Amino acid sequence: MPRLAQVATATLLLCHALAARAQAPAGPPANAGELPTIEVIEAAPLPGLDLPLDQIPGNVQTGTAADMERMHAPDITNFMSRALGSVTVTETQGNPFQPDVNYRGFTASPLLGTPQGLSVFLDGVRLNQPFGDVVSWDLFPRNAISSITLVPGSNPLFGLNTLGGALSIHTKDGISNRGTMVEVLAGQYGRVGAQFETGGHDPTNGMHWYLSANAYHEDGWRPSSPSDLRQLFAKVGRTTKNGDVSLTLALADNDLTGNGAQEAGALQRDWGSVRTIPDETKNKSLFLNLATTQALNDRLSFSGNAYYRDIRTSTYNGDLNDESLDQAVYQPNAAERAALAQAGYSGFPTSGENAANTPFPKWRCIANILLNDEPNEKCNGLINQTETRQKNYGLAGQFSLDAATGSITHKLVAGAAWDASRVSFNQSSQFGYINPDRSIASVAGPGAFADGSQESEDAFDARVDLSSRSHTGSFYLADTMALGANTHLTLAGRYNRTSVRNTDGLTPGGGPGSLDGDYTFSRFNPAVGLTWAPSDSLTVYAGANQGSRAPTAIELGCADPASPCKLPNAFAGDPPLKQVVTTTFEAGLRGTVAKQVVWNFGVFRSDNKDDLLFVADDSSGFGYFKNFGKTRRQGVEMGLHVKPAAAWTVGGNLSFLDATYRSAETVGGTGNSSNSSAADGFPGTEGSIQIQPGDRIPLLPRQLLKVYVDWEPTTSWRVGLDMTAASGTAVRGNENGQQAPDGLYYTGSGRTGGYAVFNLGVDYKPQPGWKVFLQVTNLFDRHYATAGQLGANGFTPNGSYVARPLPANANGDYPVPQATLYTPGAPRTAWVGLRYTFKGG
Repeated sequence: MPRLAQVATATLLLCHALAARAQAPAGPPANAGELPTIEVIEAAPLPGLDLPLDQIPGNVQTGTAADMERMHAPDITNFMSRALGSVTVTETQGNPFQPDVNYRGFTASPLLGTPQGLSVFLDGVRLNQPFGDVVSWDLFPRNAISSITLVPGSNPLFGLNTLGGALSIHTKDGISNRGTMVEVLAGQYGRVGAQFETGGHDPTNGMHWYLSANAYHEDGWRPSSPSDLRQLFAKVGRTTKNGDVSLTLALADNDLTGNGAQEAGALQRDWGSVRTIPDETKNKSLFLNLATTQALNDRLSFSGNAYYRDIRTSTYNGDLNDESLDQAVYQPNAAERAALAQAGYSGFPTSGENAANTPFPKWRCIANILLNDEPNEKCNGLINQTETRQKNYGLAGQFSLDAATGSITHKLVAGAAWDASRVSFNQSSQFGYINPDRSIASVAGPGAFADGSQESEDAFDARVDLSSRSHTGSFYLADTMALGANTHLTLAGRYNRTSVRNTDGLTPGGGPGSLDGDYTFSRFNPAVGLTWAPSDSLTVYAGANQGSRAPTAIELGCADPASPCKLPNAFAGDPPLKQVVTTTFEAGLRGTVAKQVVWNFGVFRSDNKDDLLFVADDSSGFGYFKNFGKTRRQGVEMGLHVKPAAAWTVGGNLSFLDATYRSAETVGGTGNSSNSSAADGFPGTEGSIQIQPGDRIPLLPRQLLKVYVDWEPTTSWRVGLDMTAASGTAVRGNENGQQAPDGLYYTGSGRTGGYAVFNLGVDYKPQPGWKVFLQVTNLFDRHYATAGQLGANGFTPNGSYVARPLPANANGDYPVPQATLYTPGAPRTAWVGLRYTFKGG
């Protein structure tokens, strides 16, 4: 394990200043007089395997609705990034509701093509979408969340995609959330929002109900970056002396804009600047879940659910066309002028104008589209559009039994699940040109779309028309045995069998270039864990487990080295890929001191075999998915939670993560100064880089520190301050860590800088039921970036588009300047809110 000596020293230094929320609700405790505790943890997606924390062989973390309210978190990802240990957020897409959530180096992302390593559940229903295993965080009903549990490791009970951890989310109901709440807020950058919830329970007939609604808008702090959230959640049920039955409905209709990464030099001039616009995502979702829990007798119970999801996602993204950057920019020729005139375009360049004072790229693009003559090279803009429809449905059931064999007691569970999906995915790309405000203008004409028909040897076909059907059947078993009063052994395992059938609407029938294919994956994953609690204030634990992930349609559709693709612009066909298998070992200690201190210390190692990676094809600049040998995530976690005085709570946690590649591989590295072309004396042209064992995985900080201070001088006032600090990382494209800028062909360090961001919250309760609050994020207005990549830079220092800025090399190729692109973090942002709560039945 890395830096154990440093970790041990840091533990001693942090004992009186840090706090972990590993076995307590994340954030300051609701009761200022004593430390909160979590007595039981749900150790499986469905209710029934409820175990005391001292029987869980891992560093489980939890949070509640009250914790999220105290931190004024706009959504669940903001809460996790500020409150849960070993969790970081990378805003690759530049929208606060579309982040990549990383835990111990494993990711849950809304971006297609991102290797997914975390499973996410809502009331026992797996929310990883069937197309790409992605997670759309904006679809989560923010104010309907009752609690979250972050389960570490490759726990097989949570099924597919549980490589590094599982997030189990539970929603509110009318039994535990009676009454009504209304909240409104307003703040900088056009931020306005309103929330409503009401719940109740009739004990005479057992009926209970809960309803919540959330509406939110902000203009965004960067140009053309608005976000709109509209969420509705309803649950109705009935309890009896033996159990409960409930039906849940969740609706979402969200419009999100994230303007992505920008060149480092441009950010220095204007932190809010954008590279190209727009980058829009529209998500519409319907979710239905029928759930039940029933006690069959004093020792046996049953829980189960049946669900249906319908998700529609459309994207409209304006991008820079990298293929245009090495093309000459000159006046339209006679044929092009004639085409422009015939189409009714006026104002195009005359013979006396030149590239210094005329927007030649615009006219050359329009002319080439009208003539269908190399628009893929002459147009400097691309508009990429996708439409995805996913229907996902299934059912699950689980029996729980308390039993004994002699002096050994058992907590047994046995369950099974079946999940199925139908997916349709369509994609197209249209050529256009870049306007002065960086928006991409589309042009109609014979060569408007990238469909391979352009009169050019480099013409490409970006169209996709893919349908996919999949189903997964699984069953699982777990037994937690009390070997003694203080010692518990857990044995568990799950068998999964997944089938995926892809159908190509453009090139059906299989063969080269076709996406048609049938794939089947199956595996049994085991787990073992041991806990020993020699006293009420100390628990020692250790465990080993395995999880797996079957390749999804998007990866299976882009896996052929002979037909590489350029995500997200195209797919290709076979061959089939292998499952990713992760083995995790974990050990640690946790305990309390004098009921005023809660602490934890643990180590972990997760090894991925046959990890999936998007690999470059150096001859074309495109690439494909392949199984990548091995990767490893290992590290140390620690923390304390201290209550030094009645009005004060201080705490935090510290993580060290060593995330590395363990196998050699060749990947795309055109933006990297160490690539193969640069080594051959031709910098600024397409090339690849070599990953060596021990190279660090990008965008995963090695050190992560989170601390908070909470002060409640009276029952009416609360002031909270929290900080998140992370070390710098390599950006994507710099997987070998060898980017070295020369100021001409390559600019930018290829790394993000370390940062520390502070957030301030103030609550005032003038009278019962009322609360006024203020929240300020990034209190000291720190410029920082959580995500970045190496890429082509098509703009001059003054922001103008430029092609062929560098002279031709000895091969006659024109180098393209390569830059480090960063997704900037939001500046200081403040908002105020008013909440009124009154109890009811």
